[in-house]
Amino acid sequence: MSRDSVHPTRWRETVAAGGSGLLIPLVAGIIGLGILAQLLAARLQVPSIIFYLLVGVVIGRPGLGWVTSETFGAALPAIVGLAVAIIVFEGAFHLHLDRIKEAPAEAFRMVTIGAVIALVGTAIAVYFAFEQATWELAFLIGALLVATGPTVVTPILQVVPVRDRVAAVLETEGIVNDVTAAIIAVVVFEALNPEASQAGFVQSFATRIGIGIFVGLVVAALVYYLLRYVDLSPGDAPRNARLLVLAGALTAYAAANTLASEAGVAAVATAGMVLGNLDIPYEEEITDFKGDVTLVVLSFVFIALAAQLDPETLLEVGVPGLAVVAAVALVIRPLLVMISTVGDRFTFNERLFISAVGPRGIIPASVATLFAVELGNVADTLRADAADVVGEGATAASVCGRPDLSGEAAAHCAEAATLVGQADLLLGVVFLAIFATALVEGGLARHVAQYLDVIPMRVIIVGGGKVGRSLAERLEDRGENVVIIEEDESIAERVRNEGFTAVIGDGTDTEVLREAGANNAKTIVAATGDDDVNLLVSQLASSKFDVENVIARANNPDNVDAFEDLGVRTISASMATAWAIDNQIERPAIAHWMTDVGRSGDVQEVEVTSEEVAGKPVREIGKMLPDACLIALVSKGDHESAEVPTADYVVELGDHITLLGRRESVNEAMKLVDPD
Repeated sequence: MSRDSVHPTRWRETVAAGGSGLLIPLVAGIIGLGILAQLLAARLQVPSIIFYLLVGVVIGRPGLGWVTSETFGAALPAIVGLAVAIIVFEGAFHLHLDRIKEAPAEAFRMVTIGAVIALVGTAIAVYFAFEQATWELAFLIGALLVATGPTVVTPILQVVPVRDRVAAVLETEGIVNDVTAAIIAVVVFEALNPEASQAGFVQSFATRIGIGIFVGLVVAALVYYLLRYVDLSPGDAPRNARLLVLAGALTAYAAANTLASEAGVAAVATAGMVLGNLDIPYEEEITDFKGDVTLVVLSFVFIALAAQLDPETLLEVGVPGLAVVAAVALVIRPLLVMISTVGDRFTFNERLFISAVGPRGIIPASVATLFAVELGNVADTLRADAADVVGEGATAASVCGRPDLSGEAAAHCAEAATLVGQADLLLGVVFLAIFATALVEGGLARHVAQYLDVIPMRVIIVGGGKVGRSLAERLEDRGENVVIIEEDESIAERVRNEGFTAVIGDGTDTEVLREAGANNAKTIVAATGDDDVNLLVSQLASSKFDVENVIARANNPDNVDAFEDLGVRTISASMATAWAIDNQIERPAIAHWMTDVGRSGDVQEVEVTSEEVAGKPVREIGKMLPDACLIALVSKGDHESAEVPTADYVVELGDHITLLGRRESVNEAMKLVDPD
């Protein structure tokens, strides 16, 4: 093969001409680079969108020029649309109502009051930053930049394990605002596009939302019925279930979009949320499958869209564009978060963290690109109209450059130039916001969370064997932030396959403990089958990291005294077995109930930090607790002083309360006693 045959210019020309021979390896290459970007992001614990955008810049118009607006031609809107359908459906599928209940009022305010503040505030910033910006264009950009989206928020939450109430607000905002932002943007675009039909804003918005919700509910009901009541072939049922759900998402998007543009986003969000909150068969297999498909689709679309961007478009928005992004990230975002999260559910530092996490994602990128293409097409039509007016062999490509142009032809050219300028401004501001917020907020999210101390303290289990995994399952079921350290790579892989966070390494290595989060751990459990390892882990946890609660497993009961002489709380296998047998003999009912802890019932000890609870007698606190939950023990912090309290016992700040009851009731009571 000659050197010229792989020259970037010839590559672009060949692909633009429809050379499928190059287009196929190009698509495969983009997907491959996207997967590599995902692996690198996971390794470095930063959001993958950062690497998607960088790859897009390198292989696209700003860099090598292998991917341009001509690469996919007229198929680009369809490709992006179907990709957005899969991505939004996957995000909505994970938005369970139980999560929203962690902060229902705040989540609702974020997607209503907060969205309005973001829309209006961004529009004002754009209008006054750019002289050429009209109010229609300003509100179009404002609508697009309302959307944060699960594609950028979820990767952040995967590497920054914040409390459920914080994650619930960010996830809900991302899913809902993706839908509303896309639809509002379409409605505003109709006012900006001279060829689009004009309709009332409220009516147009309500129509699209209504169509989307209706279609989404119908598709969700149909898919649920097929999954639940139709034999999907016993041998291939899990696979067929996965394919059925994927087909349902695409059908919902296509059907709703056929009825009204961008109603498809609302349809897939509705269908995903409904199915995700129903008890459907093969849910775990469906979730894993959708996640894999979404990663492939997401990497391809983000890279392809970033590659479309002309670097001159970003440079043209210059300082005013940076001013808009700064206003969005440093003024508008904190303002809407502080207003939306008013109350005592969130700490001030948590509100600051939410303010710092508002990266923009796939919806602004995809919709802005499609709008810019549409405006460009309208501009081409206007130039062609100008050429028709001039006649005399004038062409659309050259007519608007003639100095003698006047009258109707000049008006067409002026309007075309305005639309091109608006398209460039739209792309420039939106992609600058995406680049800046993804790189800065996404890249710094973990450091900001650590600085603000909003990551809940971890429980580290050294040893990923049966004991370690069983303990991790029970702790995670109660909402603990668990990390398992395992030296054997095959066992660590099994730990990860079972859904736990695992760090591969020697638990007696200080750096491995630090990587697992020992600096922010409230409990370290040494649960390996080697007593020497467990003892050393316990000593490191106490001396190097000053962990509050260190517990060791003693495999040889003769070693228990040696462990306890060093101040390590120790559980021996023989002791635990004797306790279990004794419970089965003397108290079988409670023994059975205790082995089911984390499923139907729970027992939790929690420190009293709530001013609302402190200073009250147990009889009054009992009335405040949810049904099926009671106070079993109270201690002053040293576990040896624990006692069953009387009704008149006054609980003080710093006391430790042991709550016993149904799982949901205990979880709710813990939040009452310890809001932090």
